[in-house]
Amino acid sequence: MATATENNILEAQPRTPGNKNVARRVRRDGKIPAVLYGAGKDSLSVAVDPRQVLRILNSETGHNTIFDLSLDKDKTKAMIVDWQYEPIKGKLLHIDLKRIAMDKKLTVKVPIELKGEAMGVKQEGGILEQMLREVEIECLPADIPSFIEVDVAHLGFGVVLRVADLPHNPKLKFLTDENQPVAHVTSVKEEVVATPEGVAAEAAAAPAEPEVIKKGKQEVEGAEAEKAEKPEKKEKK
Repeated sequence: MATATENNILEAQPRTPGNKNVARRVRRDGKIPAVLYGAGKDSLSVAVDPRQVLRILNSETGHNTIFDLSLDKDKTKAMIVDWQYEPIKGKLLHIDLKRIAMDKKLTVKVPIELKGEAMGVKQEGGILEQMLREVEIECLPADIPSFIEVDVAHLGFGVVLRVADLPHNPKLKFLTDENQPVAHVTSVKEEVVATPEGVAAEAAAAPAEPEVIKKGKQEVEGAEAEKAEKPEKKEKK
């Protein structure tokens, strides 16, 4: 279980809140609009450097990183709680920042990382399937782990790893249901792919009854047509 130890700084400048045109001007200046809130204080509209934001998001602790937000020569602990990308070019458009009180617990989601090779994969030829990739926890900001690591070497067929089986730290409170499945070993399903030879063989083995019925129908229709062409005999009086 790894804990964040990085000390990042994000510089912010006050900005005037406005419509989309105001936001576009902020981006033209090389910044992105952001909103800062939390800790019982008023919300503030600020502008930040997208390169600094990406450095935080791409760090080991990601969006759970606690950093120093520098604003008007004051510093406050903060974290990124939401962000938006431009759908086509993938550029950052906007972020939400939250002030953090280091003595108050937070609710965050932390990724789950599986360690080792499952017995059901190594000895029984199965595949390991991870159903749950992150778990919700409550803890102090300084105790937020980068990820929660769990050993899956003991997993065989019929064994399900659940949230209750994750390594527990007294500093962390798990909020996700403890019965929630995290991972298990499942069998490999073989898919039968139809080959040209197989399709031809299947067609040859198909019953010919529909053709017989079709042919018989044609013969009946032909007989009726022939009958219709013969002139009717007049009865002798």
